Amino acid sequence: MAAATPSRGMEIDKMSIEQLRGLKEQADMESNLFQDSLNNIRTATVRLDLASTALHDLSLRPRGKKMLVPLTASLYVAGTLDDAEKVLVDVGTGYFIEKTMAEGKDYCERKINLLKSNYDQLLEVATKKKSIADEVGAVLQAKMRQLAPAQ
Repeated sequence: MAAATPSRGMEIDKMSIEQLRGLKEQADMESNLFQDSLNNIRTATVRLDLASTALHDLSLRPRGKKMLVPLTASLYVAGTLDDAEKVLVDVGTGYFIEKTMAEGKDYCERKINLLKSNYDQLLEVATKKKSIADEVGAVLQAKMRQLAPAQ
């Protein structure tokens, strides 16, 4: 059974308690999924901002400069800067592409802009879904209060 939402025209005041519970549960679950997605987008944006800053810092270092190179988030090895004009860009799923410094910075900026756009769109949908869940919850509580004295 597909649960109707208030935006689909079915008035939630006329729904049974079980229908309201189902709709509230579905809206809460979707709201939580949207919140998780928003958190993931924020995390990815922060990581890209850090990468962009690292590229800028790297471009200022002279050739032959000794530095620590991160292999993981907590493991660094000593290295020497060979060529600051070429960088490896992680494009996902373990694939790296060699780009110039300018192309690497541009890649980061384009991804950040895309993520921010997606974030704004998803935030709008998540806000609407949360509003529906809250509205259904309020109606459900009111109906439960009405039934409580009768029992």
